[in-house]
Amino acid sequence: MDFSSFLLMRQEIILLAIILLLVVAEIGIPKNKKSSIVHLAIFLFGIHTAAGFFTMNESNLFGGSFQTNNLIHFFKNVLNIGVFILLLQSADWIQEKIVNQNKGTEFFILLFSSLLGMYFMISAGDFLMFYIGLELSTLPVAALAAYETSKRKSSEAGIKLILSAALASGVSLFGISLLYATSGSIFFQEIIEVISANNLTILGFILFFTGLSFKISLVPFHFWTADVYEGAPISVASYLSVISKGATVFILMILLFTIFKPLMHVWENMVYVIAIATMFVGNLFAIRQQNMKRFLAFSSIAQAGFILLGLISETQLGTATVVYFVMIYIFSNLAAFGVVQAIALKTGKENMTDYEGLYRTNPKLSLVMLLALFSLAGIPPVAGFFGKFFLFTAAAGKGYYLLVFLAVVNVTISLYYYLLVVRAMFLRKGEHPIPHFKNKLYMRLGLLITVIGIVVLGLYSPLYEYIYELSSVFN
Repeated sequence: MDFSSFLLMRQEIILLAIILLLVVAEIGIPKNKKSSIVHLAIFLFGIHTAAGFFTMNESNLFGGSFQTNNLIHFFKNVLNIGVFILLLQSADWIQEKIVNQNKGTEFFILLFSSLLGMYFMISAGDFLMFYIGLELSTLPVAALAAYETSKRKSSEAGIKLILSAALASGVSLFGISLLYATSGSIFFQEIIEVISANNLTILGFILFFTGLSFKISLVPFHFWTADVYEGAPISVASYLSVISKGATVFILMILLFTIFKPLMHVWENMVYVIAIATMFVGNLFAIRQQNMKRFLAFSSIAQAGFILLGLISETQLGTATVVYFVMIYIFSNLAAFGVVQAIALKTGKENMTDYEGLYRTNPKLSLVMLLALFSLAGIPPVAGFFGKFFLFTAAAGKGYYLLVFLAVVNVTISLYYYLLVVRAMFLRKGEHPIPHFKNKLYMRLGLLITVIGIVVLGLYSPLYEYIYELSSVFN
């Protein structure tokens, strides 16, 4: 194998190099200057994100265990942008709360290690590489969920996440073992050639799908989500809601549209029922929430239900709409979590009632939250409207009219509880409103990028056309 072939793994190699550089920096930088680690990590990852936009050839390594193509490379870039925004929004919290505990470098290493696992997971050409990537992406996040060790809820979040992840991974691994028993191979290309819809294969697929459903927070495998999001640091909750979920949805889509395509008559019914249940449960429970992190947790569950409309279509249009919607969802959810983090860092307040009168004291933050919630709700002309519209179009194109109708009903429900936050910010006068404060540069830049993303993604149609062209690779 030519050494130049490793350039196909340049995203993974660069990210690993950043992790090693941070280890060296942790050793070399004096204790009184540890805050500079934050600037270094953001700078290095910014270079990594920019480097990802160079084109990459379609090929594979290690006998097909690692594969890449233009769509996979594009989605890695989407994840990079999301993590970069997350780093900007987390910088102030790390500098003020974490660095003085001498855990700043550890945070970045764990975060980047998890992202590295997602790289391997979505580039996997066999189940072994997939499983290694799955574990590498999950275990560091469990540590991050329990990062604020002084808070009991944070420790509980870490325990709940690691137990849920262990159960999900075990179920997935059992499913993989059954698929190996029926096909005689762990390589995706070889499985595609021999897979058949026998009882053992179907059972293996169901177990495998169940394991991934935990990670995506699909109903009825969502019970851990709200508690973990509430207890974990806001940055970690944001990462779980956006980056982790997006990567898992992508690899699930690849597998459904390739190796599990002969089982479509099985999984399309599963996805149909789970999509309806996920949308309704997420939306109805979101109405009852007062804590903003739990509110956004159930909102993210409902959004996962909408994503399934693209998966069930099993077409090039479905592939394109899923990638497009996930990209929009990343910007929208990061904007909402960013505002919550900015307020929580300055005031410690996380309840919806605390946001009453926010527009009068912090109008810019209120407008960012308004834009984010309208995008999540699918209100035109912001990006979220087009994302949901294309998902509905993809599902309707396959004849799932009842599913589309129920999805529209859920859009109406979601609009109601998103407007509860809008009403609190703009129409109510709180007895003790959040005082005016000014965010630092990193947070302002992070929120600005999310706003630009929400506006531009909805108006710049060539981007969707580009994603549609890339999506032909799996159909």
